[in-house]
Amino acid sequence: MCSASTAPSDTEARSGTRRLDASDGLTGQLLIATPALGDAPPFARSVIFLCAHSTEDGAMGLIVNQGLSEPGFDDLMSQLEIAPSPPRRRITLCSGGPVEGSRGFVLHSDDWTSDGSLAVQDGIALTASLDVLRVIADGSGPKDAFLALGHASWAPGQLEDEIRRNAWLPAPSSEAILFGNNHGAKWHRALASLGIDPSRLVGSQGHA
Repeated sequence: MCSASTAPSDTEARSGTRRLDASDGLTGQLLIATPALGDAPPFARSVIFLCAHSTEDGAMGLIVNQGLSEPGFDDLMSQLEIAPSPPRRRITLCSGGPVEGSRGFVLHSDDWTSDGSLAVQDGIALTASLDVLRVIADGSGPKDAFLALGHASWAPGQLEDEIRRNAWLPAPSSEAILFGNNHGAKWHRALASLGIDPSRLVGSQGHA
């Protein structure tokens, strides 16, 4: 059973919406797992959206193709005492990664933001406060959104090294891959965006 800690915290620091620039490297891109990572969860055949990346601070991202059936959105809102019950609107829950699995992050379109939202790229924002869940449960909020529990992170230089070792293929992001409900197809679709046939992808294949 999840607790209130599985969702964003109201105590999250609010310094206003911040925008990341080109110096942040792969911010706003997808990372597509290759067979070089092996078959072990949670990263096998994963697609990760990079919310932040820089050579100085490392990287942070959310897995976007591992949907969760438990906890249910209604149950989570009830545990957090977010009204109404049942909620007027529901969004998908995903396993965002192995780090801080009890913490929630809402990735969403930027037609709705709060003071604590991080503008990742044009059209996409990240919010880690309960505000976004309240407006969604009330039937409004951003047009597109999903709630990720946990995240993936890399120390400075670690992600670059993994890319050199053929573990990940960077690719442009798209709304269909980020917010689509067919999680099983996202890995194939992300590879197809690079013109790669998954059946021809082998562990030794690199990325320039």
